[in-house]
Amino acid sequence: MGDAKEAGAEGPPAGAAARGGLSLLSQGESEESSAQGSALFLGGNEVKSRAVVKYSSAPPRTAFARLEEKTDLKLPPANWLRESAKLGPAGTTILGNSKKSKPFSSFGMAYDFIDSVGNDVDVVSDSENIKKLLKIPYSKSHVSMAVHRIGRTLLLDELDIQELFMRSSQTGDWTWLKEFYQRLIDQKWQRKKKSKEHWYQKAILSKFLYYSINGDGAAQPVSSTAEQQESSSSDQTNDSEGASWPAPFEMPSSVSEDPSASSQKYEMIKTEEIPNLENSNFSTKVIKDIAQNILSFLKSNCTKEGHTYWLFKASGSDIVKLYDLTTLCEETEDKYQNPFTMPVAILLYKVACNMMMKKNQNKKHYGTIRTLLLNCLKLLDKSRHPQIIASANYMLSELFQLDEPKKEENSESPLNENSDESYSEEEEEMPDSDENGSYSTSSDPSDDSKAVAIIKSVGELSVPEKYKSIHQIRPSCAFPVCHDTEERCRLVLSYVLEGLKSVDSSIKKESDLPAADPSTPIPLKYEDESSRGGPEGLEKQMALFLDKMGSLQKGNYSSQSGMIPGSWQHKMKLQLILKSSKAYYVLSDAAMSLQKYGRALRYIKLALQSHDTYCCLCTNMLSEVLLFLSQYLTLCGDIQLMLAQNANNRAAHLEEFHYQTKEDQEILHSLHRESSCQGFAWATDLSTDLESQLSVSCKCYEAANEILQFSDLKSQNPEHYVQVLKRMGNIRNEIGVFYMNQAAALQSERLVSKSVSAAEQQLWKKSFSCFEKGIHNFESIEDATNAALLLCNTGRLMRICAQAHCGAGDELKREFSPEEGLYYNKAIDYYLKALRSLGTRDIHPAVWDSVNWELSTTYFTMATLQQDYAPLSRKAQEQIEKEVSEAMMKSLKYCDVDSVSARQPLCQYRAATIHHRLASMYHSCLRNQVGDEHLRKQHRVLADLHYSKAAKLFQLLKDAPCELLRVQLERVAFAEFQMTSQNSNVGKLKTLSGALDIMVRTEHAFQLIQKELIEEFGQPKSGDAAAAADASPSLNREEVMKLLSIFESRLSFLLLQSIKLLSSTKKKTSNNIEDDTILKTNKHIYSQLLRATANKTATLLERINVIVHLLGQLAAGSAASSNAVQ
Repeated sequence: MGDAKEAGAEGPPAGAAARGGLSLLSQGESEESSAQGSALFLGGNEVKSRAVVKYSSAPPRTAFARLEEKTDLKLPPANWLRESAKLGPAGTTILGNSKKSKPFSSFGMAYDFIDSVGNDVDVVSDSENIKKLLKIPYSKSHVSMAVHRIGRTLLLDELDIQELFMRSSQTGDWTWLKEFYQRLIDQKWQRKKKSKEHWYQKAILSKFLYYSINGDGAAQPVSSTAEQQESSSSDQTNDSEGASWPAPFEMPSSVSEDPSASSQKYEMIKTEEIPNLENSNFSTKVIKDIAQNILSFLKSNCTKEGHTYWLFKASGSDIVKLYDLTTLCEETEDKYQNPFTMPVAILLYKVACNMMMKKNQNKKHYGTIRTLLLNCLKLLDKSRHPQIIASANYMLSELFQLDEPKKEENSESPLNENSDESYSEEEEEMPDSDENGSYSTSSDPSDDSKAVAIIKSVGELSVPEKYKSIHQIRPSCAFPVCHDTEERCRLVLSYVLEGLKSVDSSIKKESDLPAADPSTPIPLKYEDESSRGGPEGLEKQMALFLDKMGSLQKGNYSSQSGMIPGSWQHKMKLQLILKSSKAYYVLSDAAMSLQKYGRALRYIKLALQSHDTYCCLCTNMLSEVLLFLSQYLTLCGDIQLMLAQNANNRAAHLEEFHYQTKEDQEILHSLHRESSCQGFAWATDLSTDLESQLSVSCKCYEAANEILQFSDLKSQNPEHYVQVLKRMGNIRNEIGVFYMNQAAALQSERLVSKSVSAAEQQLWKKSFSCFEKGIHNFESIEDATNAALLLCNTGRLMRICAQAHCGAGDELKREFSPEEGLYYNKAIDYYLKALRSLGTRDIHPAVWDSVNWELSTTYFTMATLQQDYAPLSRKAQEQIEKEVSEAMMKSLKYCDVDSVSARQPLCQYRAATIHHRLASMYHSCLRNQVGDEHLRKQHRVLADLHYSKAAKLFQLLKDAPCELLRVQLERVAFAEFQMTSQNSNVGKLKTLSGALDIMVRTEHAFQLIQKELIEEFGQPKSGDAAAAADASPSLNREEVMKLLSIFESRLSFLLLQSIKLLSSTKKKTSNNIEDDTILKTNKHIYSQLLRATANKTATLLERINVIVHLLGQLAAGSAASSNAVQ
């Protein structure tokens, strides 16, 4: 809109002049405005009008001819009292036959300029009404106008009291106003008849104007004499700047005083020239002050939207009063007696509709729209106008965007911007008598308790800024800010419920429906559990569901209430039901994020029940609605999965699921008028069985995926399609793991029977089928990581199958079976597929490492079983050793001991164990092998190599002292075995020296054991210290004692053999200082060891202490002998 300008700064367009002057929205054809003029009302500091005068298209300006003198005005022109395109309604207005007498003229203008009403303009009225308001300070005539507020716009209409009271005797519409008028204003009211002279003068003026029309179709007198047949000739004044009107607008005195009623001398002056006439007292500033004061007065007091106000000034009075007719009408028996109620409500509704339909509508106007609709609903009788009430409630629900981001608390939300552009009905109901004290009097005789406000003297209207708008027409409260999702959705559902009630009340076929109490839950017709239980029942229901989806594509319609397809009830109920389903979906999603899974399931159940009803009523299912259904089912699947994974809180979830608000019950009651709402019962039941919950979740995802196949929704919504397939893959993984764990549990319970049960095999098949389908889901969307995880789980299933086929009989006779080998090899294949799916470690390092670990474990397990339970009945020893060696080396390949991670100690332990087993295998081969010396040498080297690697890896670990001790003892045994094949004393001494050196390096293992025993000794608060030292829960006491006994015997044996060999060598060579030192040290240690082992009462810790001490001496002796040699 343009900036405000002072009135009179510019002349109006000719069309406006031809129609009686300026107006904010002039009455006329419903065409687009063709020009913009000056603002008529300017506000003060508080109210600043931005309104711009608008005009509808008008005919070209009219040229008026000067009449010849003595033109007989008693003779009527030929076109008298006919509508003229050039003259407009001027002539008929003179005679009082104008549309201005109708009380709803401003409403018609408002409809023509519906885009401007409510926000852009301040006043909508006929120009005659505005001129009458501006003339109040200078006119003694009465003023009676109806004022309505629509948004920030005021609608003014002439309210002809006398005319309305005359009609009230026939219609009865205004009887309450007539009684009020007679009681408070004019107790002796009667119809005041106008004199014949009054009507005669108006007729003469009308004829004068018609005679003055110049151009084609000019007025001609009715033919009666030759004189009258002559054309009226006059000097015509054509001014290009604007039309000229006879001035002033009153009847020329020369005409009214002449008994012959003939024209005399007169002068033609343009309207805009009046202020510039000589000796003119006319001031445009005064008009501006009057306009501002009147606008401020009306805006300050006409504050209740939808109310009808009456601006009244009695004839000859200086007092102007403003009454709230709506409040007065509500005091009567029937508050809907106010004839303005319906037009105002309809206009409020239409303005709100227009604002809603604007594509560029900003959210800052939502407060305005909401208030317009709420005030519309206040004015309407629910029983008389159900369609408008239903539609208004639906639009109210549409104002709340259910899919808004969850950052609504942000103070910079668009709903909080420009709060002066929107308002709410709560604040506008505030009393404003104190704020408008300047308009009322307390002691004046003119005081009227029923009046909203009073202007004590019309002369005050000419005083600049005498009246200021103190009451803001836009309170600061804007669109209600909902601080959480549930609050917003509940508001939406409250409007939806009111709309549904309105629709249902208008359907006549209620007598055929069973009566229901909204406060009583509706009994639902569930199928027999035997027909619905388990996966088979789900399959049947899924088939029925898909059949129903197919029938919806064909447009089948079924309604129980008897609604006619295409009727307003049918269309509106569809929209309301769809809105309710969206609101319940958002509520369910919010509850899901709060981990309130029982509540979430209840809300999604209501959403699906709403959607089921929508499907029953819909004759043409839109793809958008199908997408909603797919989203609902996806969320339902999520909820069922979370309920399955949170079985510990099942009681709390069950309680939340069965709770229902009265509002939800009433909405459900409305839904049951149309359908049974059981179409999705299979998806929304809260089961206590884990398998059933997982199956329902899977079926929900499958149904959501099936829906996406309709109408090409899959390609139109790729993101949702990917999410559905991900969820399908995930739930199938969950179900596969569930069946796999059940199979493992059955296997652990099977103690005696060697054969695999049919139940186990069935569970394997189910688990494998789920994994296979899940892998296909992930591969179809190129999700390599999740596909690898499912392949990894399939490998684990194959390992469980392999374990089930191991013999459970005599362990001595057991051999590694072909079935075990088959399933282990299948497991290896799936793990390798998982690695190929990932490609490289960079894609997902954690998954990559996990798959490698599982693959290494599989190779290691298979090799261990082949080594421990060698299938000698089917394979040669050499072949078995080769297969074991290959499997162990592959296990080492996929066992990462270098990368620092939480799994690194496990990898080191695994690698050390593999080396230990390989060394033991080659050691065993060397013991049992005869013949091929090259092969024996190769085995000797490999055994020594693997023993060395195993010892190094075990030394890196702090929690494997027994394993380290065992490896070192086996190395000593391996040295002893080598010594048996040696003949020379020198060779034997060298081997013994190496074995003793290995013994010395076991000191680290004993120190770890010693440390743990000391820690355990210090922990007990009471009891015997020796007993506490012997009891170490972190150590395998029996194993430690067994290994310690072996160690003591082997150390004793090695020391004794060393002493014997050194003694015999000394006899032959007497000058070897090194040998003497070693011999002396070994004898000393040997004697101490014999005394320690002879003490049978020594505790484990004491024995360990002795060994550590002796090993220290042995290490020191070796070092001393080496220094002596140097």
